[in-house]
Amino acid sequence: MKTCLLGALLLLTPALLTPTFAIADDKAELTALLGEFLDGATRNDPAIHNKYWADELIYTSSSGTRFGKAELMQSVNSRGELKADEIGMRYSSEDVQILQYGDTAVVAFTLVGTSDTETLRFLNSGTFIRKNGKWQAVNWQATKKAE
Repeated sequence: MKTCLLGALLLLTPALLTPTFAIADDKAELTALLGEFLDGATRNDPAIHNKYWADELIYTSSSGTRFGKAELMQSVNSRGELKADEIGMRYSSEDVQILQYGDTAVVAFTLVGTSDTETLRFLNSGTFIRKNGKWQAVNWQATKKAE
């Protein structure tokens, strides 16, 4: 009996330790969430920011500062949502990669900021958790891409 249990444990251990890559629906959902967020970030939409970031967020910016959701939302709310003629930079993504581990996912991508005069690229990655059926970022890292 002990041999059977040990054998079953040895057979199952690799499966338990191997990451589960995002199934099509979760990958599509996370990709859509990212697109919705980048559109909202372009407009500085407080509702989109509030939906996207978990309350326990740890955000490390490309300038090397670390802050949480409260500080981020204070900045977003102080500026308010931008009107179409106030938008100077539009955000999109390239090279999106998603790894899923149950109710946790890592989303990595190149953030592209485009204005009339320049294009900026940042390597971004975020850790998402699914709570109550909704994905939110709990950790975020942004790094200006070397040119």
